Amino acid sequence: MEIAYVPSLSGPESAVYERSFDQILTEIMNVLVAFAVIVFLAPVLFLIAMAVYCQDGGPILFAHRRIGRNGRHFHCLKFRSMAIDAERRLADLLASDPAARAEWERDYKLRRDPRVTALGEFLRKTSLDELPQFLNVLRGDMSIVGPRPIVEAEVCKYGRRFRDYCAVKPGITGLWQVSGRNDVSYRTRVALDCLYARNRNVLLDAYIIVCTVPAVLARRGSY
Repeated sequence: MEIAYVPSLSGPESAVYERSFDQILTEIMNVLVAFAVIVFLAPVLFLIAMAVYCQDGGPILFAHRRIGRNGRHFHCLKFRSMAIDAERRLADLLASDPAARAEWERDYKLRRDPRVTALGEFLRKTSLDELPQFLNVLRGDMSIVGPRPIVEAEVCKYGRRFRDYCAVKPGITGLWQVSGRNDVSYRTRVALDCLYARNRNVLLDAYIIVCTVPAVLARRGSY
């Protein structure tokens, strides 16, 4: 696998990379929870997969290259929520709409994204598009709780705080997801990721998981 740039891990700050009993317990819980979710929601996963395929005959899953723990790249899985010609649509919009281009450069998100299908919009608002990420958890790429996985172009947004991001596995849910998601600024997102990485423990994970349920139901900041 390719390795993204990660600063030297020498010195007292390297403690965040040590494998503690708390981390081992978290990894065991990740596997158990992910396996239980996949088995329990198997009928839902099958129905969503069929719906995604039937809308245009395209791929069911979308695997996007992201940065994980220690700067290692992995493919983050989602149910495909975009049209087959998504990249062309994005390029056309950014070339013709300065406001959309500024929004994209600031957040790497668009409130009115021309790439997203009608089904995809529903999947995103309900967070159902992210269910395949439990497979990433089983593969060891992600955790149930952690920072949202970022792409290479977002590393510059973190600066020296990229070190904190790399200290933990990215998660399906996390402080950013339960704090307003896309309604908060990117700078706040970075701060939340760093806060989590430096204070991560089982109790904090449990708190975030409990807060995830009302956050998903409220759909605040999901697009």
